Amino acid sequence: MPKQKKTQSRPKRLYRVGNWTEYEKALVERGSITFWLSEDFEKIWCYTGEKQRGSQFDYSNKAIEIMLTLKEIFHLTNRSVEGFVRSLFWIMKVDLPVPDHSTLSKRSKALKVKLPKKSSGSLNLVMDSTGMKVYGEGEWKVRKHGYSKHRTWCKLHLGGNPDTGEILAATLTGNGISDDAVVKEMLAQIEQALLSCAADGAYDKRKVYDALNEHTPEVEILIPPRKNAHIWQHGNSKEERLKRDENLRYIRQHGRQQWKDDSGYHIRSLAETFMFRLKTIFGDKLSARLSETQTTQAMIRCAALNQMTHLGMPESFPVV
Repeated sequence: MPKQKKTQSRPKRLYRVGNWTEYEKALVERGSITFWLSEDFEKIWCYTGEKQRGSQFDYSNKAIEIMLTLKEIFHLTNRSVEGFVRSLFWIMKVDLPVPDHSTLSKRSKALKVKLPKKSSGSLNLVMDSTGMKVYGEGEWKVRKHGYSKHRTWCKLHLGGNPDTGEILAATLTGNGISDDAVVKEMLAQIEQALLSCAADGAYDKRKVYDALNEHTPEVEILIPPRKNAHIWQHGNSKEERLKRDENLRYIRQHGRQQWKDDSGYHIRSLAETFMFRLKTIFGDKLSARLSETQTTQAMIRCAALNQMTHLGMPESFPVV
């Protein structure tokens, strides 16, 4: 039998970082304790809000958020971060109480984490989702010996600004929730108008287009219609043509690859960069067991990633 010729793959393009000095300083600053502890943390550490029924809070929401952020940054458990902050306060000679591990666990259920953002004006948006392990065995063990325990995961839906690297919206759901089902909820987290929105074919649903048009009527939607897609609205209709149908007509006339090149759809691949950065820094597994605390843990990671982004991002250029 004659051997088949191997097709030569296109060589991977090499890139270099042009602002390495500034970016290196940002990488170093990520591990600084003083960066994650705000200058006025002593003033906001204790709870000063309205009285509530039952026992009163000893610690503010900001104090709980700082503790949980340190836990994720340095990959600690609730007990470990309690001891870490106690020793830190002793070294700094700060006379403040420290939440114990049970307080962190209880308060994280209802903690609302707001993503720190610096993006202003109209912006571009890329959306995608990724799986986060909750329970199960490692990939090597499963591949080698098969799995012996039930494996489950959550889906983290992200919407990011490809120009700045910021996460603009995030939602954690069960693994059975489709990507298009949470688009309206994610868009509610974005106040600015959208110039464009890029996503893969899983978002090719009417409710996605309706949600985007409701948020910003002039938004350019870069979602490839599915292979078996049909025109939703006839071209002779008196109503305004749908953006999705115009994309489909262009694809039928010029081809799918040409549409991707001409429309700038390839910017969608930067959504995978958000997933890669998040999992590389924090891991691909959630340690929390309750859905409420899992949501808080995921949002803490997204907020911390945005703070790292604000410190500095690499400016890369292709090597000729």
